[in-house]
Amino acid sequence: MLNDLKTYYTQILPTLMKTKMNQGLGALLLLWLLGLATATGQTLNKPTPAANPNLGSTTPWTSACGSENFNEYYVEFTWGPPLVASTNEFILELSNANGSFANPIELDRVSDKNTEFDFLFSFNLPTDTRGDGYKFRVRSTNPEKTSEVSDAFSMYYIDYNSPILISKDGNGTIPPSGTIDVCTGAQVTLAAHNVPNADNYIYSWYRSGTKLSSTGPSITVSESGLYFVEMDYGANCSGSANTISNSIEVNINAPQGIAINTPTKTTLCSDDTITLQANNTGNGYTYTWYKDGSIVQPAAVEGATLSVSGSTAGFEGDYQVEVEGDGICLERSAAVTIQSAGSFTVSLDNPTNLVLLPSKTETLTVSTDASTPSYQWYKNGTAISGATNATITVSEVGDYHVTVTETGGTCSSVTKTSETTTVVFPQDFAITIDYLNTYEACISTSVELTVASITATDANGNQIDVTDNLKNEFTYQWKKDNTTVIGASGATLSLVNASENGTYSLTATLDTFTVNTIELPVVLNSGENIAISSDGNVLCDGVIITISTDYDLTGKTYEWYLNNTKLDITTASITATEVGNYQLRVITNGCPIISNEVVITAFDESIVQLDTDSNLVFPEGESKVVNASGADSYAWFDETNNNISTSSSITLSEEGTYILLASSGNCQISRTVTVSYRDNFDIPNVVTANGDGANDLWVIPNTYSRQANVTVTIYNENGEEVLNQRDYQNNWPSSSLQFSKKNQLFYYKIQEGNKTLRQGTITVIR
Repeated sequence: MLNDLKTYYTQILPTLMKTKMNQGLGALLLLWLLGLATATGQTLNKPTPAANPNLGSTTPWTSACGSENFNEYYVEFTWGPPLVASTNEFILELSNANGSFANPIELDRVSDKNTEFDFLFSFNLPTDTRGDGYKFRVRSTNPEKTSEVSDAFSMYYIDYNSPILISKDGNGTIPPSGTIDVCTGAQVTLAAHNVPNADNYIYSWYRSGTKLSSTGPSITVSESGLYFVEMDYGANCSGSANTISNSIEVNINAPQGIAINTPTKTTLCSDDTITLQANNTGNGYTYTWYKDGSIVQPAAVEGATLSVSGSTAGFEGDYQVEVEGDGICLERSAAVTIQSAGSFTVSLDNPTNLVLLPSKTETLTVSTDASTPSYQWYKNGTAISGATNATITVSEVGDYHVTVTETGGTCSSVTKTSETTTVVFPQDFAITIDYLNTYEACISTSVELTVASITATDANGNQIDVTDNLKNEFTYQWKKDNTTVIGASGATLSLVNASENGTYSLTATLDTFTVNTIELPVVLNSGENIAISSDGNVLCDGVIITISTDYDLTGKTYEWYLNNTKLDITTASITATEVGNYQLRVITNGCPIISNEVVITAFDESIVQLDTDSNLVFPEGESKVVNASGADSYAWFDETNNNISTSSSITLSEEGTYILLASSGNCQISRTVTVSYRDNFDIPNVVTANGDGANDLWVIPNTYSRQANVTVTIYNENGEEVLNQRDYQNNWPSSSLQFSKKNQLFYYKIQEGNKTLRQGTITVIR
């Protein structure tokens, strides 16, 4: 570092260094530089805009408007000594649009400017740069420092620079007249429809030349005026982007009172047709007709009428008309409800699939809300003679349906057909069983098993779900592990104890049919709790921790775990030899029961603290109080192992080595305090390293030596560091062989942190 400083000052003080300095002048300069470096450290100044050297400009930029066609900018950066390391890199960083460096963006990085104190960074704007509060800073990597933050700048990357197109709701259709009429009290939304990723930009909306507060890609308005929009690229960049949109004039007009003229009738028979007529029939108006909110007749000029026929399926509903045109606002009428005079419902009361057992019958039934209905049943499409009631009893397979005719009311007869019921003879049945409620093996403590489905197979191999129809017709018998469960003869079986764990199946019988289900396993948790405990929780040398349980493990299968890893231990109690989480798992009724966790931690020696350094130096005749904390008990011993105190504090006045034994729980830790009387001699400036055993080493007072927070640094006359040591042990130089001259000059500095305590010269004489 001193060589770097020497080089630097050679550059800024050329007249001083034109001639070769003598040794004394060099020493004084080095000492001066050393003191200056310590006092100041590197200074990283805030970066500032610079002119673009590639454009021949001499004027720094004030705002940045980058684009695909131009995106090259420079900032100037200056810094001060001492020099950085040769491996250092300077990094130019950009804030977000609000000036925050929480997630800085790296713009440029250089590694060849470590001896240049004034240079330029080059950068390109990121394509998402948009805002007026961007700032710069520069970081160095060795040493790690950060410059002042720059002023705020307006910076925008212009990636969209075409005219914006706006339309109603962004539907892409610009009004031919450029005008949209809105009813008083209503609103209309204008939106850009040709900007990719429109939400990524900031916009400026205007009404009749006045800028509005909206900044998104759309705006909802309820005032008359001429509206347009442009991209907001800041005060200095927006004009060059050419994004001003087309204009749309919004006119606020009073509603016309659009309505549908009262029709001749609103309840239609199948042979009725009516015409709905809008009450407003202005020239050139456009009409759109709706039924239940959906368009049934698209917008058409002069389309002020709509024909509704009672013969059209689904004609019933609420009808509205919407009108728009020049000079009037877009307006939709209130609804007119059209109904069917012959409206009634027919619903099938039995399942649509029925299984007919031999020598049995089934009853089919329909319901209707027709006022005076008549019925006719059909089998396989052929009317059944005499089957003219709401119910019919069948004893043959086939497809059955009924027609219901409304014989009263204002319309001539209206007929509706029911759903079809398929009646089959079964060839076989299949029954599945399942868990009725939520079940998890070895977690649930109870469960219900039930018949989940019954499927009949007919002669053609068709499968029919007959669960609802036949579930209560079967008789049942539950089995556990292929053994009959006494009294378990219902469609549902409740299990509430782990002693009932096993594999369950069901045999079901109906007439001549016997069905056996697949097996279903049941493994319930016994609900038992296993507790483990320990006679300690902190592990240290000499301490034995035993983990055990009161649960009777006789005849049981069990496993010990440490941090979810099985231990190779088969005893009822264990000795903890490692820190971690211990658990016991016992297998009972086929399920593992997991105990609580016992957490064993390592003893933290750092909990015992002294309020002084371990090496105390004070004048003879004085004393020092040492306070210990963090333990349960304390014992102080002198050099002859005499217990001199059991308090947390002790007053020391004599030289020597003192030992503290501090106990926390079952663990013990020692601390050593050394007392030395302060040396009264000054720092020597001459060492006679001739190996005669006298003054061979540079010995400094114990105020500075053997101090963990004091750093001793020694430089040779060329400014090269030969020693840099904390807790200096008075052991330099290690040998006289390291000196090339008989008399050699060195420089020293003694520091505590960044504070210089002493500095001077050392002459080594061989």
